[in-house]
Amino acid sequence: MRVLHIITGLGVGGAEQQLRLVLRHLPVHCDVVTLTNPGPVADGLRADGVRVTHLGMNGNRDLAALPRLVRLIRAGRYDLVHTHLYRACVYGRIAARLARVRASVATEHSLGSAEIEGRPLSRGTRALYLATERLGAATVAVSGTVAARLRAWGVPAARIHVVPNGIDAARFRHDSAGRAVTRTALGLPPDTFVVGGVGRLVPGKRFDVLVRAVAALPGAHLLLVGEGPEREALRALAVRLGAAGRVHLLGEQGSAAGPGSPGLPALLGAMDVFVSTSREEAFGLAVVEALAAGLPVLHGPCPAIEDLPADLAPGAVRISGEPDELTSVLRAHRVPGARRLDPPPAVGHYDIARSAAHLMGVYTHVLSPARPTERTRP
Repeated sequence: MRVLHIITGLGVGGAEQQLRLVLRHLPVHCDVVTLTNPGPVADGLRADGVRVTHLGMNGNRDLAALPRLVRLIRAGRYDLVHTHLYRACVYGRIAARLARVRASVATEHSLGSAEIEGRPLSRGTRALYLATERLGAATVAVSGTVAARLRAWGVPAARIHVVPNGIDAARFRHDSAGRAVTRTALGLPPDTFVVGGVGRLVPGKRFDVLVRAVAALPGAHLLLVGEGPEREALRALAVRLGAAGRVHLLGEQGSAAGPGSPGLPALLGAMDVFVSTSREEAFGLAVVEALAAGLPVLHGPCPAIEDLPADLAPGAVRISGEPDELTSVLRAHRVPGARRLDPPPAVGHYDIARSAAHLMGVYTHVLSPARPTERTRP
């Protein structure tokens, strides 16, 4: 089987890194096309031996990109096209149909109730999404919550397959010696209480709430891992609150360390508690990674946790997301010498090999000469 994955861009982001990880576990030949921004994840894919092509698309209305994409699909003689992120799903589904590929699949990584990929949903965005969704054979939802949103939009239930995001839990296993090294590299004393957050620095992540909560906790430090347009606003907020020396904006970090960078697993190892303050999430991958690192987790809306029975993630606690409440809860977690938690069963549920196997089930389903109508379930 030959599969072409089409994605909007390959900068550091959850969908982009999830694509790289799942390709390591798919037992089929896969190539990748990025419409724009062949960033760090493109370099990582190439290092893994994956062929990556940059289409060089100039904006959402660059219609000249469509025939180029069709020619590329035809030349590759692909059995299936798999699209990721909104722009790639729109153009990729049309191109796959024009190239007469046997089937196309799209993964919906970041559909919220009022936003998609961090941008407000408009009537036109929704109409175009639904029109092109009909051109594919199936839509993969990364959580049951996203599947419910797709059904509410009018996507037929039989076309929706739930394949959760996955992680390589072994990469996040806690290393006490590595924790000391990372804290030293960051200039953090061994006994300092360290709070962490991971994600794009955008309004929907509500990292300003986390900055305010930590600023009100004397001596506590905050590690924020991610990049985005809110970076300077968050820095200025920390200055106004007198916490500039305790709020560390660390930029983008992959799951593996890069030159001069500790890497995300090492940074999670340096934390004492992880907080997700997002307004809403399609999955909540960073929360699962934090659980794999043995961290107690405080979270807002998070399908990765809420779609499972509560006893599968005992170290995860739901919070309302107000700064005063968060400060109070963090103070309760400030326990000297607290031991690392064992990764809960939820971490095993989201094993990347398991997710890849489910995805292969979807591929087999849509390429079957006589497809059944029932959905593939994780």
